[in-house]
Amino acid sequence: MTRIPPTRSSSLTRRFCFHRTIALGCAVVAVLVVGFSVGLRGAVDPGAELKAGIAAFDAKRYPVAILTLKSLGPRLPKLADYAAWYLASSYSETKNFAPIPATLEVIWKQNPPSPFRAKAALLTAAAWLETSNPKAAIQVLRDHYAELSQPQGDMALADASLVAGEASTAAIYYQRVYYGYPQSSLAPKAHEQELALRNSLGANYPPSMPNAMLARAIKLADAKLTQAAISEFDALIPQLGGPEKDEARVRIGVAKYIANQNTEAFQYLSNLQVDTPEADAERLHYLVQSARRLERLNEMEQLALKSAELHPTSPWTIDSLVAAANRHLMDHNVERFLPLYTACYKGLPGDSRTDLCHWKVTWVHYMRRNKDAADMLRDHLRMYPASDSSSNALYFLGRLSEQVKDLGSARAFYEEASTQYPNVFYAMLSRDRLAQIGKGRSAELVREFLHTVAFPQRVRTRNFQADTAALVRADRAQLLSKAGLKDLAEAEMKYGADQGEQPHVLAVELGRLIGAGDPAQALKYIKRYAQGYLLMPIDSAPAEFWQLAFPLPYRASLEKYTKEHEIDPFLMAGLIRQESEFDAKVISYANARGLTQIEPATGREIGRRLKVAFSVPKLFEPDYNLRFGTYYFRLNLNQLNGNVEATLAAYNAGMTRAKQWLKWDTFREPAEFVETVPITQTRDYIQAVLRNAAAYREIYGEGPQAARSAP
Repeated sequence: MTRIPPTRSSSLTRRFCFHRTIALGCAVVAVLVVGFSVGLRGAVDPGAELKAGIAAFDAKRYPVAILTLKSLGPRLPKLADYAAWYLASSYSETKNFAPIPATLEVIWKQNPPSPFRAKAALLTAAAWLETSNPKAAIQVLRDHYAELSQPQGDMALADASLVAGEASTAAIYYQRVYYGYPQSSLAPKAHEQELALRNSLGANYPPSMPNAMLARAIKLADAKLTQAAISEFDALIPQLGGPEKDEARVRIGVAKYIANQNTEAFQYLSNLQVDTPEADAERLHYLVQSARRLERLNEMEQLALKSAELHPTSPWTIDSLVAAANRHLMDHNVERFLPLYTACYKGLPGDSRTDLCHWKVTWVHYMRRNKDAADMLRDHLRMYPASDSSSNALYFLGRLSEQVKDLGSARAFYEEASTQYPNVFYAMLSRDRLAQIGKGRSAELVREFLHTVAFPQRVRTRNFQADTAALVRADRAQLLSKAGLKDLAEAEMKYGADQGEQPHVLAVELGRLIGAGDPAQALKYIKRYAQGYLLMPIDSAPAEFWQLAFPLPYRASLEKYTKEHEIDPFLMAGLIRQESEFDAKVISYANARGLTQIEPATGREIGRRLKVAFSVPKLFEPDYNLRFGTYYFRLNLNQLNGNVEATLAAYNAGMTRAKQWLKWDTFREPAEFVETVPITQTRDYIQAVLRNAAAYREIYGEGPQAARSAP
């Protein structure tokens, strides 16, 4: 939090308080001195007083904070809840609990809702407990239960219920904390209280629910606390029956798998017999996964097909078939992955969970130039209209139509892809094809077919005119920012966006607040609060929105080095957006650094080739990183004979893999290579970078339509 710089008045305060006058006396002196200074300067801005009060609170000068904030609310009505929260928090720190509930009343009246509501409920409840009114504490917690952060809310209700003499209710809430949040710092205390109540209540103790106990052990296993999880499963099994007992037994093997104890997991699950079909499907799934890790591929495949035979509609079976098929996909072993993907979608045809399987089979038919490829593509659209591969199907149906000179049908498919998915990779390619084949009539039969496809209804345009709630949020944030409380201003708008108050509008406001200094954070807010923005046409939103979504900082350096290495600057911008979101200081899990994500070893080699002094910290300097990144991209591009798609694959997954994938087939166009890339992350990466590049061209004025100006 921002600290107030020392002033002459603060120097006077130190002189008066030099001999360690009692805290309240010092506080009075401080306020008198501030008042004296105010008399010299004129009326103090209430925002400055709020900042001073918060600074005093942060510095643990609670009496000063109280005297600064106590009468501030009426003079700062738009931010009265901020003054109230820090005032009540200061009361709490000085053990003066009586005025807290009344002080926080203003928070419940704030409209739109105050960001302090959840914390205020907990603080009010704590104050009621301290003043021997547990019933009031319980009431305020129940009134605001949906807003409370957990497990703090359940712990507070447990404590209040215990003080109120409602021991059984207290036990239930302690159980919620202990079983629901096993890694929380509150879990040990909750368990201690729960055990004490178990002893004191005897037969009246509310029993712990088996599913809650099982959920706790599962969470421990997921957190890789393997031994603790297995101990709890072992203790639980005698208490359980039916499906819960079978699940607990299977989960012992799952815990071993999660901990990478693959041999132990495989042996345990192989020897285990369970009666419940769903538990058996889960057992088989983790046998498949363990066999995959152990490279026991024949057993992996047999186990997946066995699950399909015994439990064809189980979600675990779908996951087993996909896991086994994906492993063979990595080796381009078509004859082995094709039956697995086929069994997957035929077990639950049309189910959204099997769309990937149907697409992989369809793609094999397309690449083999099978006569039924068009039928398979149409089936995919009919069966999986909400699939991520729907845009792919539309594009490749267009390509098949072009190959037989049916340009009217091709237009219809391309136009649909562009309309349904405006800013995705295949929509971009579809618009390119439309430009190539020229204008003309779309085939009516194709249009009739497309009308039968139940594409999901999507938001195509949004209103960027702020409504009342968003205006109030922005106004409050502006007041906080002017007072030097930028962090609180940011939190204010984030809270409003999280509440659903025109989040896309508040995302733009957050971008304005942050300014040009942090394009990466502004981009993150667009992604978080304007979800689905890629389904909006560029011309449907203000230019400012798109410039936040596709920032272009460091443009001069970017253009300088891309020109030097003959690279499309918008392509490089698209790569940087995907690699680092333009965060110049980011470090990846692989230790790659900066805008273009250069690893230190790679940077050292580039420095040697460029005859430029290299040091790891310099990779965080935008100009330096861009120089190295563009050079590295050009090196890869040269190795791959100018193949941009393969170069992007190499940038993401390595040169060896990219060269290997190029040998897998005879690709008639780059999109076929992209779709054949077996690693989902890399395939998505290539598509995203190329989509980004197209968006950059359009947004920054070099595409078919630049973003319109903000209203």
